[in-house]
Amino acid sequence: MITRRQFIEWSAATGAALLARQGWAVEAPTLLPAQPRVKPGFAVPPGACDTHVHIVGAADRYPFVAKRAYTPPEASVDQLRALHRSLGIDRVVVVQPSFYGTDNACTMDAVKSMGRTARAIVVIDEKTPESELESMRRNGASGVRLNLATAGVTDPAASARFLRSAVERIRPHGWHVQLNTEPKIIAALKKDFDTLPVMMVFDHFGGADASRGVKDPGFDALLDLVKTGRAYVKISATNLFFTDPPHYAGYAEMAKALIAANPERILWGTNWPHPAARPPGHDFSQLLPWRDIDDAVVMNLLPLWEPDAAVRKKILVDNPARLFGF
Repeated sequence: MITRRQFIEWSAATGAALLARQGWAVEAPTLLPAQPRVKPGFAVPPGACDTHVHIVGAADRYPFVAKRAYTPPEASVDQLRALHRSLGIDRVVVVQPSFYGTDNACTMDAVKSMGRTARAIVVIDEKTPESELESMRRNGASGVRLNLATAGVTDPAASARFLRSAVERIRPHGWHVQLNTEPKIIAALKKDFDTLPVMMVFDHFGGADASRGVKDPGFDALLDLVKTGRAYVKISATNLFFTDPPHYAGYAEMAKALIAANPERILWGTNWPHPAARPPGHDFSQLLPWRDIDDAVVMNLLPLWEPDAAVRKKILVDNPARLFGF
């Protein structure tokens, strides 16, 4: 496990230094998920939904897979509820994180505990029994996630195989596929996406490089899928606060372009509880602290990207209600 000395030294190197140079007040990474220190600066409509969070339970009850990218601290349902009370959020979508693999117990238990205001996006494979899919559907699951980016899958042919396999499994359940990938994969598989019998959802601006903005190769394919209504996209990217200043303009440019293409296919999410960047040589088995991200500050970017309150209601309320069945 990470020692106290290592934690303090790393905090100084990865947290405060990165944000202080951008003029943002910041505290060191923490073992507790961050809570907002400011309030939303606009009227958050009733029924607003955070479409991308993760829950991390006690390790002795919800074990991590042996092959994982990092080891997180806990992030509980009660802590998530506190976050959403501060933000004025009424609904939530809990996304299965990579470190649990295909064991969806923590995600599904969280959704069950929150009831009708919560939905789940799960991870499955060819060994997941049909009875488990049906059970998860009854208890709030509405889609599956293909986490290609975290798994390091960058080959279009391999991506297509994973996609086709997932579609065959979920089609009878009326679910959608949520894809964590990058624009070049989206462009390579665009013809597949155009003809799939299920809806597609792309994480975090489709994985686009904010330094390139709308000029990132493949972003035009994402834009077209959104425009034609074949896909939803989440304008969620909490690494806004851990990049150089030119990236801020790139995210704003992409958000505005996606909303203009089709405001009925845009979703918003926090990506709470925000794992920290892995330092060079980090041992995946060592505890990786959370970033100190103020999600209210992130949320307050939304009216800068879309000043029309009616369109923001579509993004925060209407679109997730339609897609996730609230």
